[in-house]
Amino acid sequence: MIIESVILPIKPGQEADFETALRRALPLIQANKGFQKIEVRPCVEDKSRYLLLVWWDTVEDHTVGFRGSERYRKWREALHHFYEGPLTVLHYGEPI
Repeated sequence: MIIESVILPIKPGQEADFETALRRALPLIQANKGFQKIEVRPCVEDKSRYLLLVWWDTVEDHTVGFRGSERYRKWREALHHFYEGPLTVLHYGEPI
């Protein structure tokens, strides 16, 4: 199992719209092979930043399976216009 992590910088003033769009888009990621769970947490210090955590069976389930799918294209259309600046996506392994 791996965890995908991303800091999502949302354009100021669009936080509520982002949260609504995210709730609608969740079935797109949840339907993917290898998906286990997702958490999106708002930042306490900066209301325009969110922490995205997604648990996957393998890195490939995310990078090949989801990102190579039509569901990912729809995910991007629903959410990526809210982001301000580039995103850094990292994958983490099992706890030490």
